[in-house]
Amino acid sequence: MRLVSFKGSDGTRIGVVSGDKVIDLSAIDPEAPRDIQTVIGNGELDSLAKIAERATADSHLNYADLEFEIPISAPGKILCLGLNYMEHVNEGIFEKQPFPTIFMRSITSMIAHNEPLIRPKKSETLDFEAELALIVGKKSRHLTAENALDAVAGYTCCNDGSVREYQRHTIQWTMGKNFDGTGPLGPDFVTADELPDGAKGLDIACRLNGETVQSSNTDMMMFPVVETLVYITEGLTLEPGDIVLMGTPSGVGHARKPPLWMKNGDTVEVEIEKVGLLRNPIVDEA
Repeated sequence: MRLVSFKGSDGTRIGVVSGDKVIDLSAIDPEAPRDIQTVIGNGELDSLAKIAERATADSHLNYADLEFEIPISAPGKILCLGLNYMEHVNEGIFEKQPFPTIFMRSITSMIAHNEPLIRPKKSETLDFEAELALIVGKKSRHLTAENALDAVAGYTCCNDGSVREYQRHTIQWTMGKNFDGTGPLGPDFVTADELPDGAKGLDIACRLNGETVQSSNTDMMMFPVVETLVYITEGLTLEPGDIVLMGTPSGVGHARKPPLWMKNGDTVEVEIEKVGLLRNPIVDEA
């Protein structure tokens, strides 16, 4: 199942994607759930499909006409992997690490599909990073290779927008990874059963103004989904709606000569095979 969160006249609604149409669940049933994260936490994703089965022509909206929300409204944690594609390691200043490199993002940095991605006043070094985002489906600690995928509710697209100048100020990356309005997420939440186990073998790309700047495949991850979840839950309890960003492939702007930074008027797209397309315009901070 493929879901979106979008703005209706009476607040946020959930839609089931069907081709270029979206089935508005609240148009079918006014009591339908309105928050994907809550549905995941209650283990009720299947209930949305049952509501959608009652759809009529009046409950279908044009996908392209919607004003989207981020699919997960209030994640307790946004955990991010750095240096998870070997070619990306080779284009930077770091060496291959024996364990996943984990940092965190804040919800104030996240924006929805089609919303402006903000280039901050303080730096022009705004970079793109196409990433697969994993959505946690149930409370999990001490996962194993055998049960790690049971914790995955689904996946979406992310652009881990990075202000490189601030990322380099210290040996930890939090400041440069958390500027307001720099982390697009969505628009589609795709349940795990729609994709290969661990989202393996999916093409992932980033385009800037229509030109492909990153192109790889999730098979190239050094720490795939299962290994990452096992490692994280050695120390942290994951909860429904938590997000794990699975790292970016090579081609980022800071590694180019000259560097390629996103600027006002640009359009950036992240596309992941079978997951979706995430697009955002770049706008200077007011």
